[in-house]
Amino acid sequence: MTPRPLIDAHHHVWDLSVRDQDWITGADLAPLRRDFTLTDLEPEARAAGVTGTVLVQTVTSPDETPELLALADSGALVAGVVGWTDLTSPDIADALAALRELPGGERLVGIRHQVQHEPDPGWLDRADVTRGLTAVAAAGLAYDLVIRPHQLPAAARAARRHPHLTLVLDHLGKPPVARGELTGWAGGIRRLAALPHTVAKLSGLVTEADWHTWSVADLRPYTDTVLDAFGADRLMFGSDWPVCRLAASYRQVLDTARTLTAGLSPAEQDAVLAGTATRVYRLRPLPGR
Repeated sequence: MTPRPLIDAHHHVWDLSVRDQDWITGADLAPLRRDFTLTDLEPEARAAGVTGTVLVQTVTSPDETPELLALADSGALVAGVVGWTDLTSPDIADALAALRELPGGERLVGIRHQVQHEPDPGWLDRADVTRGLTAVAAAGLAYDLVIRPHQLPAAARAARRHPHLTLVLDHLGKPPVARGELTGWAGGIRRLAALPHTVAKLSGLVTEADWHTWSVADLRPYTDTVLDAFGADRLMFGSDWPVCRLAASYRQVLDTARTLTAGLSPAEQDAVLAGTATRVYRLRPLPGR
């Protein structure tokens, strides 16, 4: 029997002997300061019933994306790659075309930049960034938004400027779960979700909560807000492995997502767990599936 599709739409890998992950600093993040590879992930993902994944960039380096594409080309787990290239470069269209020509280039499904670390809250409003996003849309790719709540207004403005670009909000915009705050973030979410070409990832919530004491009840107000704003057909599950390991195991993250969406219809649950990611990222079938 063919397994029901289950797409993990957001995870990472890294090899510290190849490239430092300079964001892994301090005692709290020390458990992440080791290599995490597809070989580490695959047994956990397969045991959870995952049939395909989306591998997402971690660092601002032009060398990382070709490596991620090569990983997608060499195995039967990664169905898509969200990579990085310099949005502000005048040559971005050529850079995107060059990535597509690499081994695994057909698995390039989106681009991401670490906007959360940009000191300018209006970075997404810059003319050079706007030009870059236009090139991403012309290439038929999605754009993943990794931002914090105060950057949601700029994300909505960018979405209005780019009606032909699908924008995917990673980690629900990193709501302040640990502080239990909802109102300001929720307003930004609703304004972004009012634009029909925006999508959100049900990912990263456990690490926005208290890592040691979080419960499903802590996460539910944020998930309910996003389900109401986006709907199941514009929401996709992502584990955020291995970062999630700071607060929960792979299986716990998936089981939590299932619990939080248990009130949906079977078709809506299928959308969150596979359909939305497959459609938005235009994921192709993996070898042997």
